[in-house]
Formats: sequence, structure tokens, C-alpha cells
Amino acid sequence: MNSQTPEAKDPKPSDSYVQSFARGLEVIRSFSAATPQQTLSEVAVQTGLTRAGARRILLTLQTLGYVETDGKLFRLSPRILDLGFAYLSSLPIWNLAEPVMEDLVEEVRESSSAAVLDGLDIVYVLRVPTHKIMRTTLGVGSRLPACWTSMGRMLLAGLPDAELQTRLQGHPLQRFTEHTTTDVDALLAHIRQARQQGWCLVNQELEEGLISIAAPLTNRTGQTVAALNISGQANRTSAAVMQETLLPALLSAARTISRMMGAPRG
Repeated sequence: MNSQTPEAKDPKPSDSYVQSFARGLEVIRSFSAATPQQTLSEVAVQTGLTRAGARRILLTLQTLGYVETDGKLFRLSPRILDLGFAYLSSLPIWNLAEPVMEDLVEEVRESSSAAVLDGLDIVYVLRVPTHKIMRTTLGVGSRLPACWTSMGRMLLAGLPDAELQTRLQGHPLQRFTEHTTTDVDALLAHIRQARQQGWCLVNQELEEGLISIAAPLTNRTGQTVAALNISGQANRTSAAVMQETLLPALLSAARTISRMMGAPRG
């Protein structure tokens, strides 16, 4: 058994690190689709805090309106959305990008999303759906593994090779379907191909039947800051058809949004 207390695992408080604030964020992150409601003890276990520490943070969040409780179970309140909305509202580009994506969805009759990279995850920042194509309901703030999604590979392709290999080093290559790439060299080859051709297609590697194709969204310096995709079902639109008929519309929409970000016309 580890004799180290939960508090000892945290970096020492300093002028540049506020321990109590970090623990508060851990408590917020302990709630998820799998654990939408938790008891005090469950929060303590999830975060590695003592019951007393978890209780102080939960009651503080409740006082601020970010947590609700029935006396036994705690849950996040709708006010927690203010935190994520602050990020989205600080980037007015997404307000401008949404009509472009709506036009794209209208044209191709498939769902479209935009995402940014966070470590080895992608985080959805905008989504315009048509039909539900995944068992998992996706929305703004949803996370998926970057390595097995078209937007993720496109975003990883925007990294320098040295940083890309550092991020992938030691990363477990999980198998989701029979099509999932689980060899690191093959994965790197896929990502480098996406970098070279300027788009990426992933065929049923994350979920059976799901095909998606993505293009980069770049800023005025040419840096990839987000990715745009189209998602479809294999029983309705094959990978070959998606590449042939939907890719041109996707690339056009990506160029339009990139120009809104200041990218030069090309």
C-alpha cells in the first residue's frame, strides 16, 4: 500500500501553483457521463482526496452554484457550462464558422464537426449533426482519442515530427475494432500521409461502420489550430465515395474557415 497521503502527491503550493484550486478542478473532472452523480465518498475515491477535503470543495462549488445535491448525491449544475462557454465565446471564429459548416452539411447530407487537440485527445468545439451515427452521443466538449479519429490524426499531423513522436511514445494503442491501427510505425505513417496530402480519412478504426474524413483549419501563420470533418456510415457512404464526392466540399469549407482565421488565400 502506498503510504503517501493524497496531499503529498500534489506539487507543493507556490506563487505559481494554487493547490486548492487544482483540487477543485479535479473534483469537477470526476463527474462524467459514467459518473453523473456521486456520493461524497465516491468523489473522494475518484480524486484521491480525503473525505473532509472533498466535502469542503463540494460545498464551495455548491455555494457558487456549480454543484447541486439532494443531501446524499452530488451532481454538476447547468452553471458549469459557463466555464466551457467562456472558452468558446473567447474565440468568435466559431460563430463565423458555424454557418459555413451548416452549408457544408446541407450540401453533403452528412454530419460535420470541428475539434481542437488536447494532449492525445480531440475536444469538440462545434458540431452540426444530421443523423446519429455513433453509439456515443457527441456534442461540444466531447472527447475522443486523437490517434483513431480523422480530426485527431489531422491535428497530430500539424505537430513537428519530434513532438509527435514524443507524444506517441509509450501511448497504449488500444484496439477498438478489427480495423484499428495498433502498430506505432503504421500510425505514424498514416499521420505523415495526412500531413503530406492535406486531409485524412479514417475507416471504421474507432467504431464499426463509422467513416470520417478531415481537413486542417489553419491560421495566418499556416499553423493547424483545429480540424474540420465529415462523418458518415459505411453502409450508406463508402470510404471511396466519401473521398471522391465529399472531400472537395470539405476542403472548400476548411479553406473558407481558415481564411476567416487569417490564413492567406491559396
